[in-house]
Amino acid sequence: MDNTNDFTKKRMGRRGFLGAAAITGAGALSIGGTERANATTAAHHGRHGHRFRCGADVAAADGWKVFSGQRIGVITNPTGVIRDGLRSIVDVMVESGKVEIGGVFGPEHGFRGTAQAGESEDTYVDERTGVTVYDAYGASIDKFAGYYDTAKVDTIVFDIQDVGARFYTYIWTMYNAMAAAAKLGKRFVVLDRPNPVGGEAKGPVLHDGFTSGVGLDKIAQQHGMTVGELARFFNGEFMPTVAGAKVTDFHVVEVEGWSPDELYADTGAPWIMPSPNMPTTDTALLYPGLCMFEATNLSEGRGTTRPFELIGAPYVDYKWAQRLSKERLPGVEFREAYFNPTFSKNAGTVCGGVQVHIIEPHRVDAIRTATTMMTTLRDLYDDFDWRGDAGRWINLLTGSDRFLKMFTAGDSAAQIVAAWQPELKAFDRTRRQYLLYRR
Repeated sequence: MDNTNDFTKKRMGRRGFLGAAAITGAGALSIGGTERANATTAAHHGRHGHRFRCGADVAAADGWKVFSGQRIGVITNPTGVIRDGLRSIVDVMVESGKVEIGGVFGPEHGFRGTAQAGESEDTYVDERTGVTVYDAYGASIDKFAGYYDTAKVDTIVFDIQDVGARFYTYIWTMYNAMAAAAKLGKRFVVLDRPNPVGGEAKGPVLHDGFTSGVGLDKIAQQHGMTVGELARFFNGEFMPTVAGAKVTDFHVVEVEGWSPDELYADTGAPWIMPSPNMPTTDTALLYPGLCMFEATNLSEGRGTTRPFELIGAPYVDYKWAQRLSKERLPGVEFREAYFNPTFSKNAGTVCGGVQVHIIEPHRVDAIRTATTMMTTLRDLYDDFDWRGDAGRWINLLTGSDRFLKMFTAGDSAAQIVAAWQPELKAFDRTRRQYLLYRR
């Protein structure tokens, strides 16, 4: 994730300014009803002209009836907003007086988003709402179960904007939260949001022996599902083994007016940073591939205004940009670039490299792009190396040791990409029964 450079969870104290300012079968829950004045009145229209609303907007417009008579725990962060005023669902629920919130469970970066990559917010009482916020970053199944008991919640609600990559940790927070709900017989509701990089699955699938905090189970590197669809996949494929049972009372409040052939930018809705190093929709589009540079001795652009777009190191010169331009990769162009990261790898040192510019967003294949960038680096620069761990991190990011072995053997990007196609096709077949939005 924009966090993946550090497994070690660091704690961050509260910020004073916060006082001012969570398969019965199979189903997705569709909520109708007339919009309320205090719900979403502002609407955006997607690429196909349909009125776009996230699951939270749909639930708010119905007066939060989906949570009627329940005490809920909410897993959310700054992206969990309703469209009207871009206000936190927790703030809106509390002010409505229609929802009883027993607790909020903050993921990496925290509920209010004050923490950097690999960090979280300590458990505290939110000054604005009076609700206890529990530090759930890296929380195990048992820890979530303990939180549910302490907060005395009946229903767990998940509302976070994902970016569609296996190593973005929010989906694994949801995974463990679902497993705890299954064990305790709690209800689980997902307020769905679009997959910002679309509905196509790409990249290698995680193998046995390579699970970690950036990949707890066997999904593709770019999974191509919304969090609602992914939760259905988790419930059907993984929960019986991980938790001993499915979540029996499980619902998804679906996105309206969005199609999986659309990117987030097509919705017309404002982009809210889901983490500090995910500033734009362009970042999200490149992230499923270019996050792989975390495993190398190059800067992946942390400490610049264009993380995961600026890639470089002190030993890289103009030849890399020249070589990449000849590759004619779909949807992107490469510009020779020089930058000085303010933190993270190569901080305070001028790096030569490239900026990846998105020219045709719908043609971008971030994992193929990153793989090609790495193989050209290997061929051009003897100083190219992993980040001091003999390639352990690239194994965890790609989900097996195959990438490292083929890369070390000198295989081409095309050969490496071809090697994961059979497992990707099998994953795609399996996931189709859990999809909610027509592809």
